[in-house]
Amino acid sequence: MEGCPVRILGVDPGLNITGYSVLEATESGLQVCEAGIVRGRARGNLADRVHAIHEGIASVIASYTPAVVALEELFSHYKRPRTSILMGHARGVICLAAAQAGLVVHDYSATQVKRILTGNGRAPKSQMQLAIMRELNLETIPEPADVADALAIALCHHYLAKRNLPI
Repeated sequence: MEGCPVRILGVDPGLNITGYSVLEATESGLQVCEAGIVRGRARGNLADRVHAIHEGIASVIASYTPAVVALEELFSHYKRPRTSILMGHARGVICLAAAQAGLVVHDYSATQVKRILTGNGRAPKSQMQLAIMRELNLETIPEPADVADALAIALCHHYLAKRNLPI
């Protein structure tokens, strides 16, 4: 529908801390509806940890009814393959929460997000935080970094969707 606000849920997945943001795109611009973190358990069995993430993201989806989910892709480093495997569990339950709500999930690599927002795929966190602050007219730098990353992912999706580029 032309002129109707569209909400984008941006998610930076993590097993201990998952950052999320809900941006609302209207004809007059972007507005942050909500941004925060979902805390997984630092200890305990994997099933309980991912259950907490699923419940948190499902709650955000139910509260803010986004139209789409933008999710950071899994990054794997050859020196730490176990970390990638564990992160895959977090991404999996986030995708499950989205699917249960009938939402499409779009994946973005960290370098793609950085390139879209700063022009540099290897931009440092500080440059990303300043870009987010500027783009969203925020008074302070978004913190923690997990929230800033979630805002960046949602912004990346918004800009690519707005340009009708392949997403």
